[in-house]
Amino acid sequence: MELKVVSIEKPADMNFILGQSHFIKTVEDLHEAMVQAAPQMKFGIGFCESSGPALVRFTGNDPQLIELARNNALTLSCGHAFIIFMEGGFPINILNSIKSVPEVCQVFCATANAVQVIVAETEQGRGILGVIDGVKQRGIESEADVAARKEFLRKIGYKL
Repeated sequence: MELKVVSIEKPADMNFILGQSHFIKTVEDLHEAMVQAAPQMKFGIGFCESSGPALVRFTGNDPQLIELARNNALTLSCGHAFIIFMEGGFPINILNSIKSVPEVCQVFCATANAVQVIVAETEQGRGILGVIDGVKQRGIESEADVAARKEFLRKIGYKL
């Protein structure tokens, strides 16, 4: 077995969700979940089919986001992994809808941070072991940090 680190390639401020599923219809079901939960959101989905032709399946409603998802899915090449890139919303707007898709097994991350994916490769194929999401913590928040966090959440409309 060989371990690899695969970096997700994306614009610095772009949100995405990385997960694992178990069936070829995932790409269509994720598309439906996205438009039902947040019809205004632009997105692209890439899905790694893990048997048969073993293709990267894709869909979405924005050509650039679709291309980003296809390229990252191919770079990962991990069985039944899916990746969704989005604009015009945040993962929190659609995460429960994604997790409720029957064939979704798990979500590794939902973030705009720089992400490294830890991949194991064997003679059979590749799989995701986990993710490095962001940076190592630098300390504990101060009272000023608490105030800044609360102010930010209100500024973006997630708290009253």
